[in-house]
Amino acid sequence: MSQKIRTGRVWDMTEGRPLPLILSFAVPFLIGNIFQQVYSLVDTMVAGYFLGDSAIAAIGASQSLYNLVINTAIGLNSGYGIVVTRYFGGRDYNRMRQAVGGMMMLNLGITALLTLLALVFLRPVLAFMNTPQGIFRETYSYISVICGGMLATVCYNMFAAIMRAVGNSRAPLVFLVISSMLNVGLDLFFVVVLKTGVGGAAMATVIAQAVSALLSGGYVWHCYREYLPDKTDLRLPRGLLGELFSTGAAMALMSCVVELGSVIINRANNLLGEALIAANTAGRRMWNLMLMPQNAVATANSVFMAQNWGARKIDRIRKALRQVFGVVCLWSVFACAVFFLIGEQLIRFTTGSSDLEIIGGALLLTRSALVCAPALGILVCMRNTLQALGCKVIPVLSSCIELLMKAVSASWAIPRFGFTAMALTEPVTWVIMMAFLLVGYWARLPRLNAQCKEAE
Repeated sequence: MSQKIRTGRVWDMTEGRPLPLILSFAVPFLIGNIFQQVYSLVDTMVAGYFLGDSAIAAIGASQSLYNLVINTAIGLNSGYGIVVTRYFGGRDYNRMRQAVGGMMMLNLGITALLTLLALVFLRPVLAFMNTPQGIFRETYSYISVICGGMLATVCYNMFAAIMRAVGNSRAPLVFLVISSMLNVGLDLFFVVVLKTGVGGAAMATVIAQAVSALLSGGYVWHCYREYLPDKTDLRLPRGLLGELFSTGAAMALMSCVVELGSVIINRANNLLGEALIAANTAGRRMWNLMLMPQNAVATANSVFMAQNWGARKIDRIRKALRQVFGVVCLWSVFACAVFFLIGEQLIRFTTGSSDLEIIGGALLLTRSALVCAPALGILVCMRNTLQALGCKVIPVLSSCIELLMKAVSASWAIPRFGFTAMALTEPVTWVIMMAFLLVGYWARLPRLNAQCKEAE
């Protein structure tokens, strides 16, 4: 099967200058991430403007659970996509189709199980998180709809991972733009017209995600049918399903452990009152928005790394990694400067709140995060790179250490020092985990060089 370096449908990243390739590939990721954040940001804005601060708190009380659902879907399919991308980079198209078939089977079974578990144990989990009784009903109505629609989220991320494996980051962007605009309209319709409260906002999000899944699935079928499995490809060779599951589970576990730590932190924060729950919600949404460019570069970098590792081009990997570190650090400094100048105005606009406790808490949380944003950028790049290189243990171990640090903060620091400890916990964790992953990468590098020489 002949391939070109770059076409409208396929982008081979094993040739050409690394940084321009990564940045060009990252632009659609960035725009897509912005629109993906619009899903949750619009929920917050509509809730704040039309339902009041208690509605923001209701959404915020389950924010870490929402992130857990989303990041599980993204993590699993990012891991499966890494395997598919390696075979694409190595020009092994038969094994690539088999990997896509295994990806589909795993998604179907795991999603059914996760949806069932989420719906059965949701009330006890919300109680464990110390969700205030005054907003418990609204919080449950919001997150139960999100969990019930998990299949739509998983399907979109699966099809997006297939497209990105062959170098197409533009088509997923188009579908996200369409569904995000739909989400805005549906949010207003359900909340303002039908008066359905925060449950209606969640329903709008699920419907919009389902539309993006249908559109992306149709596009993959039409444009990439040669990479999709037939009946014979569903008989997977020994080891492939295990490779897919282990890589996907490692990525998902890494995300889940990080988000589980956030659940623990959220549980401690929920004891600080509705105003600081709302502040936490607004602050997290804001820093996620400000740091999207560096996250987009890190994600694009993982595709570059996986393709080049499939082709065993370790020199390109090392060169690209240094350049990407520079880019994410520069953006972090810029984002930090912007927020310190106009952060209060941004918080007021996105929440519609005039409560000084909410605004002050959100400012503290976001400023603390942005000061340590360079560490987060390098941390995300290293986790994605190590996964792309087949090094699963180090990233997962770093996530487990991160979980332990958050648990200590939730049980000791936050009850003693309040919201200030809440704001500092994750930034401090990022710095420590960045150092841990860099040491792990340098220790692993000689073995990676040896594997490349063996393949020559």
